[in-house]
Parts: sequence; C-alpha cells; structure tokens
Amino acid sequence: MSLFSFVKEAGEKLIDLLTPGNANAEEQLKEHVSKVGLGNPNITATVEGDKIILKGEVASQEEKEKIILAAGNISGVASVDDQITVTGPIAQAAKFVTVEKGDTLSAISKRVYGDPNKYQKIFEANKPLLSHPDKIYPGQVLRIPD
Repeated sequence: MSLFSFVKEAGEKLIDLLTPGNANAEEQLKEHVSKVGLGNPNITATVEGDKIILKGEVASQEEKEKIILAAGNISGVASVDDQITVTGPIAQAAKFVTVEKGDTLSAISKRVYGDPNKYQKIFEANKPLLSHPDKIYPGQVLRIPD
C-alpha cells in the first residue's frame, strides 16, 4: 500500500519496542494505539528494525491514518509500512505534515489553508492523538484534512 516516513528522533518513547527480537512488540504497539484513544482495532503490527508494518482492517480512512500516526510518532520509528485495508466507504486521504521548530497549529493552518484561524480543524482531525492545541512538538507528524 504505502510507506510513510517519520522523524526517527521525535515522538513518545516506548521502552523496548524496537529492541531486536522483542516478542512483545505487537502487543506493545496495540496497547499504545489503545492508550492514545484509538480503541482496539483489528490490526497486527510487526517491527523490522526502525520500520513498523501494519496489517489488518479498519472501518474508515480517518481511523487508518490515525493508527499510522500513532505508530509513526514513536521515538525510534523511521517509517510505517501501511498494509491496512479500509472496509467502510473510501474517503479522500488527508495530507500529512511534519511539525517544525517554532510551529503552532495556527502557523501550520496558515501555511496549508492560508488562514491561521482554521487551526481547530487540524486539532479536531488529530484527536485523540492531540490532547491540546498547544501540545505539539518538532518532528511530530499531523493529519491535515481538506
């Protein structure tokens, strides 16, 4: 399907996730996806070095993109190989943007929409991965809906 790149040095640290031979990597990733508020989707995850391979089925394009971001925004992850199938209606894929040093959601909104006041649209599109509009960090990848 698609390979998504992430900033390897950015993101939440999950102890032992990327340790070679970690037999619990899939469970750790599923627990992380659940912990960030995405429930318990019908996916499997395999870790190969600094790449995560996601397979399975989800109900929507939005759910798929949020799972990819939850996996990719982990410290040490350089890429996510998306092999997830959407079983529901196919929607247009959102764009992804990487947060740069000094960025705010308003600045990103101005850059992508031409209007800084549309930052709430970006915030809503990234819930529950974001808990507050001011809690973003350099290297984090966000969904940008049309």
